[in-house]
Amino acid sequence: MGDLEIRRATASDLPALVAMLADDPLGAQRESPNDLSPYLTALERLTADPNQRLVVAVRGTRVVGTLQLTIIPGLSRRGATRSIIEGVRIHADERGSGLGTQLVEWAIEESRRQDCHLVQLTSDISRTDAHRFYERLGFTPSHVGFKLQL
Repeated sequence: MGDLEIRRATASDLPALVAMLADDPLGAQRESPNDLSPYLTALERLTADPNQRLVVAVRGTRVVGTLQLTIIPGLSRRGATRSIIEGVRIHADERGSGLGTQLVEWAIEESRRQDCHLVQLTSDISRTDAHRFYERLGFTPSHVGFKLQL
């Protein structure tokens, strides 16, 4: 990975993380970079949960990417453990550099280390470039996702 470090996120990373979450048409509508308090609360919950890994990709001292990996023990598939990749974001200056591939490959390898038998992710239907990216990495669009806003 050269000069790239992938490590768990800390509170000092929050401004950069939230800025990346807000840096697209969907994120701009739902994120609030001017108020980090709900993100700090979320980070504390994530850090306390051993099945959560919120990581950052750091180049030098700059946060350039992030994702959340959730490990889920399960009963189906003969008691298989699975993982879910969420919130993949790459800094605008780094898009197209291969960083996204490195970050997702890290999540896949971490899933293997956690004895997961399946890695899942969802992507908003409007993110067609992301869909092509995930398919290039070997993911198949095998399911239809649903959500219910609460």
